[in-house]
Amino acid sequence: MKNSWKKALAAFVGASILMSVSLSYVEAAAMTNSNQRVAKKIVQTAGRDRLGDFAPDFARYNDDILFGEVWSKNDVLSLHDRSIVTVSGLVGSGVIDSSLKYHIQSAKNNGVTKAEMAEIITQLGFYTGWPKAWAAFNMAKEVYAEPAAAAAAVTDKEKFQQEIMFPIGEPNTAYAKYFIGQSYLYPVSTQQVAMYNVTFEPGCRNNWHIHHAKSGGGQMLICVGGQGWYQEYGKPAVKLLPGTVVNIPANVKHWHGAAADSWMSHLAIEVAGEETSNEWCEPVTDAEYGKLK
Repeated sequence: MKNSWKKALAAFVGASILMSVSLSYVEAAAMTNSNQRVAKKIVQTAGRDRLGDFAPDFARYNDDILFGEVWSKNDVLSLHDRSIVTVSGLVGSGVIDSSLKYHIQSAKNNGVTKAEMAEIITQLGFYTGWPKAWAAFNMAKEVYAEPAAAAAAVTDKEKFQQEIMFPIGEPNTAYAKYFIGQSYLYPVSTQQVAMYNVTFEPGCRNNWHIHHAKSGGGQMLICVGGQGWYQEYGKPAVKLLPGTVVNIPANVKHWHGAAADSWMSHLAIEVAGEETSNEWCEPVTDAEYGKLK
């Protein structure tokens, strides 16, 4: 009897030690996984693109705080889980509009599967109301039924933004008449040396133009993302790749823009000079542009 009691006690102690070791291992593994999660910076320009002129403060809160700070804390709560929380909050509040569709699309991009989204909305129906769930399902069906190419087209700009270090900025409306296609402009620096990040969508290019100056002047381009072209009048076009630097002399007719199948961003740096001015000339024709390979 005495030996049996000792054996039982030994077994209990051994099991306790094993359980303690197992729990310590699980806790350590969890801490390791948590430590390995790295925050991914979220860059958003929708606020400035759509409301920058009308409501600049709201645009800044949307782009820099909501997305730039809150959504960027994805090392604490993953983008996958933040999307689920956001979709749930919108459906629960009855916000069944373009903002919900945007966040369902974002959820899809952040790894929320079609099956997960169906289960999420089904459960929301019990807690937020059946009509809201029906409306959300109609929107989710559109997002998850989109062809892969169409879904990719929606996110091309956002995808390119993740590849470059400078913001894409706002549509370059002030100079739109001198461009074929959509371009964007972001002021990197407006003090000492003026420097702008200019982004071109695929196929976008500016017209032939000249930076006039009595002395000095001209422009410098530094490609920071994608692929594009620079060409001086009467000379072969030069391909722009990340890191390519182009020094444009004053009084030289030229153009620059994106490749047909790629976004492109470059820094544009104005060179100080005497009696400087810009002259915009004719567009780069489709025939001229189509010859570039």
